[in-house]
Amino acid sequence: MIWLTWRQFRGSAVLTAAVLVVLAAALAVTGPDLVERYSAGIAGCTPDDSCARFYDQFFDEYQTPFMALCLIVLLLPAIVGLFWGAPLLTRELEAGTHLLVWNQSVTRARWLTVKLGLVGLAAVLAAGLCGLAVTWWSDPLDKSAMAGYGLMDPLVFDARGIVPMGYAAFAFALGVTMGMLVRRTLPAMALTLVLFAVVQLAMPTLVRPYLSTPVTATYELGTGNVSHLGIPREGGGTARVMLDSIVPGNTGAWVLSSVLLDPSGRRIAAAGDDAAIPISTTSGPCAPQGMELCMAEINRLGYRQQAIYHPLARFWTFQWLETGIYALLTLGLTWLCFWWLRRRRS
Repeated sequence: MIWLTWRQFRGSAVLTAAVLVVLAAALAVTGPDLVERYSAGIAGCTPDDSCARFYDQFFDEYQTPFMALCLIVLLLPAIVGLFWGAPLLTRELEAGTHLLVWNQSVTRARWLTVKLGLVGLAAVLAAGLCGLAVTWWSDPLDKSAMAGYGLMDPLVFDARGIVPMGYAAFAFALGVTMGMLVRRTLPAMALTLVLFAVVQLAMPTLVRPYLSTPVTATYELGTGNVSHLGIPREGGGTARVMLDSIVPGNTGAWVLSSVLLDPSGRRIAAAGDDAAIPISTTSGPCAPQGMELCMAEINRLGYRQQAIYHPLARFWTFQWLETGIYALLTLGLTWLCFWWLRRRRS
């Protein structure tokens, strides 16, 4: 049974292995140079600019391969579900060859166990190797990423660490389950794609934020969390403040909410919105040539940023928790496959 399953699967396995070898070779060749350039850039930073300019230039230069590699890791589990999981049983159910196997002293349970075990293990292994290789290569870029592309942000988090293994296992089991229930390859592939996409979208919006209690804190306004400051010309009038989704002192945090509070604690603007802050005419320091003093005056008046976020230190905790959730979903789908198979007549 193992030999038969391997013969049916070896074409896809060899093709996937070849793609992974090419990807690994490209990463191995370019990775050391990436690390060297990052280290040299950090060594050349001056204390007054905090390496901000280097980070921006470094990330901008490699943003295209950064995004391309994220996309590859994100697509791999979906491909596994579509082209490995969904057709695994439907092609035999459609052709009727499963009946021949069952009449050769091979039980239904053994037939399904071998198929799920062999192909499922290959799917998890492929996704794991791809995810960990990209995580290694992208490490310098993850350290210098701009807001919205940090390790904890959903797009990047899904393409790092061990969670791609959980995604691949779930996508494969989902495809097999849809194939067994529908018994037609194309409809099973379509259902697998839709359901997998729904789960992948629901996880970072409805589940992951609550895997741990978010941190809620308030911060003074400054260059670290204000993306734009428009100040009055003559030291009085209205200052325009635009808040950023960045938490001071918590680089790489996943910011769930960032709002601007007035002195009474009332929310007046969210990150990315322009808020008007009245500045009295006696606020002499708030002039075009005194931007830092103007920011200090705004803080003196009592305006603050309130942020709700998950710190970067929770990255691996969330990785293990989310992988565990997908492992449980995979086990549930696997049980459903065996339960359904035992109740089928043919």
